[in-house]
Formats: sequence, C-alpha cells, structure tokens
Amino acid sequence: MIDLTRDGAFWTVTLNRPEKANSLTSAMLSDLIAIAQEARSAAKVFVLTGAGKVFSAGADLDEARAGLATSPLWEDLSGVIAELPCLTIAALNGTLAGGAFGMALACDLRLSDPGAKFFYPVMKLGFLPQPSDPKRMATLIGPARAKMILMAGQKIAADEALSWGLVDRLVPAAEQGVAIAELVEAPLAASSDHIAGIKALIHP
Repeated sequence: MIDLTRDGAFWTVTLNRPEKANSLTSAMLSDLIAIAQEARSAAKVFVLTGAGKVFSAGADLDEARAGLATSPLWEDLSGVIAELPCLTIAALNGTLAGGAFGMALACDLRLSDPGAKFFYPVMKLGFLPQPSDPKRMATLIGPARAKMILMAGQKIAADEALSWGLVDRLVPAAEQGVAIAELVEAPLAASSDHIAGIKALIHP
C-alpha cells in the first residue's frame, strides 16, 4: 500500500490504496517513517504522492476508532519528513484531509491538482490535531486562516489554498510528473551537502 520508486537519488513515495481514498493505517504510517528515515542518507529529492483521485482521506476509519487518530505515528512521520536534508515535495494528486495534512505540511513544496480540496475536521471529530500541524500551517498561511481550517472546519478549494500559500502551484495530477522534473533538475545535479546547506539556511 506504500510504493517506493528510486531513480538514483530521486525517490518517489506513492500512497497506493485508492479504493479507500488512500486512507492510512498504522502499518502504512510505519512504512512511511521507515522509508523517510532511509531517505535521509540516500535521497536528494523526496516526493510524496497518491494513486487515484485523492491524495489521502487521513486515517483509516476502522483504525481511527481504535485509536489511530491520536497515535504518535502521525507526529513521528511529519517530524522525520521535516528533518530530511533533501528537497521534499508533496505532489497532491487530489484532496488532502485529516491527519494526512501533517506529511504535506512538513514538505518543502506542495503542488496540487486544481480539483483538490483541503480540510482537517478535528473540531467536528473531537480530536486535537497533531502538535506540529497547527504551527506549520500557521507559518504558511497565518493564524487566522489556520483557525479557519482547524477551528471553523472549513473545506478549502485548491485555488483558495494557492492564494493563501497553503500550496505553491496548481498542476493537474496528470501533469505533475513534468512539473516535478523541472523542479528537481537543480538539486539532482548538486551535492547532498550543498542541498542540505541551503535548506539549513532557510530553516536554521
């Protein structure tokens, strides 16, 4: 349910459970953490995307009821992605919801299909978001807009997400491969130390 493609130092990780809207199980989260940890010493570019029409609906419903919604695995995953010394890109092929926000917020860049929607229904469901998610969200879009999503429970369309700075470019899912190829040309040609050095200057 997690596919990894390696083209040298160019890693693409695909959530591959389209029949369940790429909802995440604890096993999938653990696999993602292990892959991201391995990428730390081997990848210059790390891309996260999804199969089908939805990036991820968040937690698998059955596992969420059993405690996955508040599992530390979500925070562990976003933390390891945020600490990667390479260029990280969330290629959002469709809607992003719930706990899956964390991995996308932790990436350096976010591309989104124009038809995607963004929502994080923790207020409605009675859960707190993972600790780093509100901070990263507020850094990108400001406190009031973070409250619009997390407290008012609003579903944000892709064009509004772009205007807010939640995503960086709108690219149809079928064209994201070409767009990513253009973005990663420079880092793939650079040394890992150079990539890490520039990233450290942006995130001291």
